[in-house]
Amino acid sequence: MKRKDNRIVYKKPHNVLIFIIEAILTCFAVLAFTAFTAFVIITKDFPRPEKFSEGIVAESTKIYDRTGQILLYEISGDEKRTVVPLDKIPIQLINATIAIEDRDFYQHNGINIRGIFRAILVDLKLGKSSQGASTISQQLIKNYFLTNQKTIQRKTREILLTLELERRYSKNQILEWYFNIVPFGSNIYGVQAASQALFNKDVSDLSLAQSATLVALVRAPSLYWPYGDGKALLLARKDLVLDTMVSQNFITKEEAETAKTEKITFSYQPLTTIKAPHFIMFIKNYLEEKYGQGYLAQAGLRVITTLDYNLQQIGEQTVKEQVDKMSYMKVGNGGLIAVDPTTGELLVMVGSKYFFGKSEPAGCNPGKTCTFDPEVNVTTSPRQPGSSFKPIVYIRAFEMGYSPDTILQDTLTEFNPNCPSNALAEKDIYGQECYHPHNYDGMFKGPITLRSALAQSRNVPAVKTLKFVGIDNAIDQAEKMGITTLTDRNRYGLSLVLGGGEVKLLEMAYAFGIFANDGLKMPVNFIKKIEDKNGNVVQEEQTGAYRVIESELTREMNSVLSDNEARSPVFGLNSTLYIPGWETAVKTGTTQNNVDGWCIGYTPNLVAGVWVGNNDNRPMSQSALNVAAPVWNAFMQKVLPMFPKEDFIKP
Repeated sequence: MKRKDNRIVYKKPHNVLIFIIEAILTCFAVLAFTAFTAFVIITKDFPRPEKFSEGIVAESTKIYDRTGQILLYEISGDEKRTVVPLDKIPIQLINATIAIEDRDFYQHNGINIRGIFRAILVDLKLGKSSQGASTISQQLIKNYFLTNQKTIQRKTREILLTLELERRYSKNQILEWYFNIVPFGSNIYGVQAASQALFNKDVSDLSLAQSATLVALVRAPSLYWPYGDGKALLLARKDLVLDTMVSQNFITKEEAETAKTEKITFSYQPLTTIKAPHFIMFIKNYLEEKYGQGYLAQAGLRVITTLDYNLQQIGEQTVKEQVDKMSYMKVGNGGLIAVDPTTGELLVMVGSKYFFGKSEPAGCNPGKTCTFDPEVNVTTSPRQPGSSFKPIVYIRAFEMGYSPDTILQDTLTEFNPNCPSNALAEKDIYGQECYHPHNYDGMFKGPITLRSALAQSRNVPAVKTLKFVGIDNAIDQAEKMGITTLTDRNRYGLSLVLGGGEVKLLEMAYAFGIFANDGLKMPVNFIKKIEDKNGNVVQEEQTGAYRVIESELTREMNSVLSDNEARSPVFGLNSTLYIPGWETAVKTGTTQNNVDGWCIGYTPNLVAGVWVGNNDNRPMSQSALNVAAPVWNAFMQKVLPMFPKEDFIKP
């Protein structure tokens, strides 16, 4: 403070220091706010590392044959994966991964600064990228939570998540997750799925050379994919992995050289390949209806079916060979079903002559004008069964008092009471169709036993039997035996016994299985067991047989259908219905104009049913005896020796 002109003048204090302090504090505040804002943006929707322990890794549902060893198909979403614990992964695969991907894995805390600089130096020295800069933990986070975008935000999120992951979990737990998540290309994820796809073996069975090959593929699956130009690059990188393992004392030089000389054979098949395709589609539809498609794609279920893959292959080969051989008889397609009548297990399902074939003739309209529609499952498609339906009507007649010795009249008969009895008119006075069926051979034999009438497939006695039984009683019998398609009873008349109602080959095979099983009906079983990813059983095969037909009556039916002498007047002693050395019961069926040919035959422990025809209902030039029975005979001759030889119980 100074005096000037008798006035007091106040001098403003010097505030430069204060200004600087204030500016610094402001900058810090701005930086803190900016950092906080950036952190909020970066960590927005931040995934939680504990998700790993919540078991959200998606696993495909796998469908196996009855042994549980042959994989038929996988139901998966975008990823095919089978989770395996770390102790099932061979030590050489673990060591190979650490050697080439993250040599300091057990020393760093998730981010390996030394490793980054070392990788840069090695790459500069070699003039190519050979060392990974990201740790195994970083790769795990990137593959599971993040994208491959090269942005500061993504990299920051990766580092923060990696540090948190390492803080929460052990190194071995991180390794286990890594091996189950790492991608191998072509929607294959995890070492187990990759081992199965490339080498057709479990990861635990891999050799040192195969382990090194699998590890080599991880760096760039599309570049090193072994089916094409990438194979040479992959094998060269495999050798680099082995050399790296030597340099880090995981293996000796001698072990590496031996592994380098091992021939690597790849067994990968296209992911579209399905074993037993019609059966798989049948199973898949069932599973999706029960469990839901989304659940199946990620639940990791293990489905053990009843399919016998050995028998299935025989069935597929037999149908294709036989149907192709019969093309001159205007045969376009065929199907086959085999079941175990004692358990109700579905053993074989061949839905067409070749699932992966092209529709025939060329240029036809599938579903309308094709004699052969490859993907249509004829075993579950309703078709008229011809005379193969007769045993269902006759067994009801047995229950109502008929026997194999009952005498029936095989004579020209008009069944419409309003038509002339001479059976020559086409319509009655009311415009209704007259009905006077004829026999296969155009002849009438007069009085004939039921045994001979059924064995020789005489039509007129069969129609008379249905008239005695009644249409409603016959349909009741069919439904009791598992036929589900005869729902509109007003549609059917006396021609029902000659195959005038559409049925499914699958259901007919199970119906005949009741005869084979002494009158007991077994549940329809196509799944033996379903396990979840932890091995817990969630579904098992059905049990609980119940009696549908009295045993004595089924024994009489088996006696008739296996009587080769009784059928010989029409079919001969050495027809395709006869298998030397085996007691087989069999019935054929041919629909009008040879549109459908059926043959269903059985022993006490195996039922096989065959349908032959054209998808568009074009007539064939021959009856079932010459088109369906040869397929059945060829199949049974191949497979019956695989089953215990057993005769029917005599009535």
